[in-house]
Amino acid sequence: MPDGTILIADDDSAIRTVLNQALGRAGYSVRTTGTAAGLWRWVSAGDGNLVITDVVLPDENGFDLIPRIKRLRPDLPIVVMSAQNTILTAITAAERGAFDYLPKPFDLKELTSVVQRALAVPQKSPRELAAAEAEGEENGLPLIGRSAAMQEIYRVIARLTQTDLTVMIMGESGTGKELVARALHDYGKRRHGTFVAVNMAAIPKELVESELFGHERGAFTGATNRGVGRFEQAEGGTLFLDEIGDMPLEAQTRLLRVLQQGEYTTVGGRTPIKTDVRIIAATNRDLRQLIQQGLFREDLYYRLNVVPLRLPPLRERAEDIADLVRHFLRKAEEEGLPAKHLDPEALDLLRHHRWPGNVRELENLIRRLAVLHAGDTIPAAAVAAELKEPAKSSSAEDGEEPVSLSAAVERHLTKYFATHGDRLPPPGLYDRVLQEIERPLLSICLAATRGNQIRAAHLLGLNRNTLRKKIRDLGLEVIRGLKTE
Repeated sequence: MPDGTILIADDDSAIRTVLNQALGRAGYSVRTTGTAAGLWRWVSAGDGNLVITDVVLPDENGFDLIPRIKRLRPDLPIVVMSAQNTILTAITAAERGAFDYLPKPFDLKELTSVVQRALAVPQKSPRELAAAEAEGEENGLPLIGRSAAMQEIYRVIARLTQTDLTVMIMGESGTGKELVARALHDYGKRRHGTFVAVNMAAIPKELVESELFGHERGAFTGATNRGVGRFEQAEGGTLFLDEIGDMPLEAQTRLLRVLQQGEYTTVGGRTPIKTDVRIIAATNRDLRQLIQQGLFREDLYYRLNVVPLRLPPLRERAEDIADLVRHFLRKAEEEGLPAKHLDPEALDLLRHHRWPGNVRELENLIRRLAVLHAGDTIPAAAVAAELKEPAKSSSAEDGEEPVSLSAAVERHLTKYFATHGDRLPPPGLYDRVLQEIERPLLSICLAATRGNQIRAAHLLGLNRNTLRKKIRDLGLEVIRGLKTE
């Protein structure tokens, strides 16, 4: 039979009865009360081996009671229950010294497991941290959602905020990886330091090392002054390396040294610089596959992947869509737009959409509807029109005209900006788009002329020397064995 007396405080008599029966059947001695005063009376008398308390009690907030309990009995484990299932609830529970947090409604098997762990490994001493920010309205939260998947994310974040462990956040584009990184910083030990975010995919590869580690004057052409790197900017705080899979191998080697030795050198510098930065990385790519392709260092992967955290795509937590919609409509109202809401059928359409762009795509859609729709209630027809997939391009084999090149480019860029929100692509978009079109254009023309550069240049309307330069710059291969003259 298990040993231990469990003290339960909850103002809901039905919950008290259920917990009493479930834990009693598990062999524990259980005492229940509906008030904080009743719980405090038992704790101050030295009774009980474990406390389970609700946050909202009629005479006192459970979070305010926890520090008093921990001061009096630092080894007494406390489990917090709450129907206010937000990330701030989980973080506040961790900061106040709770052993664990359980969102309501909870699973009795999970509760029993938590009780067993709490009694087997009691708390040693409370961590005296700054009081958590007061619980705010949903629109002030960094993350939104009450689904089981998000509750687990909240609990992991709450545990990680009290550590300096390196975290690897994995998830599709638009799932909120930077929001999680900011939550780890804003509610963690380094909250008073600087949070610096760097998108590896947005930096030209030749500038990544200088961007991260800084450079000395004269280190390369154009380095007329000493450059401050992101590590120096984030000193004492958190450095968020987004899209880590796009980091060049040379920069990966430098980053590995930072993780192994806690120091780095600037580009062109010789003196090692000690650094105190928490690193959080994120990716939407399969790093193990990149390792097999020789594009990512395996030793760096294990250094970064100390605590892996997977964010679920929106399609796996469709029950959160209603909360997210209310949040985004409230934001639109704060920006000066009239108050709006969705009718139930419109909300149902959103729940059944696949959301390839995830939460970012949903936010952009809601903002667009809030701006374009005149009525107070956004109908299902308006949502359906926005969610309608663009018609697939017909092939010439079907006897119809194929989609035009300009339409294909327009569709591609429109989809990019729709799914990436305010995050703009790196500079040089004009040249990159032209190169994307130029490469297949030249390849196809060279193939059509069987590698004859004179005929290909004539077909393209280019000077032959210009064509040769483009072939060289784009790294195109001319078909071997065919005349090029």
